[in-house]
Amino acid sequence: MPHSKPLAPALLWLPQSQLTPLPDAQTLDWLFDEGSLTRRLTRLSDNGFSVTPLFEGWQPLRADECVALELPEGSEGWVREVYLRGHGEAWVFARSVAARSSLQDGGLNMDELGSRSLGELLFCDQAFQRRAIEVCHYPVEWLPSESRAPQLWGRRSRFDRGSLSVLVAEIFLPTLWRAVCANAENC
Repeated sequence: MPHSKPLAPALLWLPQSQLTPLPDAQTLDWLFDEGSLTRRLTRLSDNGFSVTPLFEGWQPLRADECVALELPEGSEGWVREVYLRGHGEAWVFARSVAARSSLQDGGLNMDELGSRSLGELLFCDQAFQRRAIEVCHYPVEWLPSESRAPQLWGRRSRFDRGSLSVLVAEIFLPTLWRAVCANAENC
């Protein structure tokens, strides 16, 4: 079941320049790292990285997603929700969406990814241009039930290639921060 609840009250996705108060330096580093999250998680897990699909299918996009993709409210798109895992443990919940109209013309088969990382595909295709990263405290009701926790940081960015736009949101789960601390000296 997709996590497409109505827009949470006062949800604002913000660039780093508008973020107050700022989170700690480690959180900022993960939120605004412009490299591939897949590659970073693969390094952190010492190659124990995997992707577990939770939901894939067509559905109306959320209002915040339509705004980010410059679509009319209620537009239909492909929704892909996955866990990004380290050593089998869910570290990140990711939700990627693209409008039906842009996917039909864009040559990206999101429905064929299976357990492959969409992020890695986006970073390997140099034709994709990444827009600015925005962050928020992700609404609890939009998370899978087994991962619900308040005040989880999420980030999103839009990847464009011609008429194709893909919006990728990544929500950092407490298990990720424990893994980061286990690999750090001063956590």
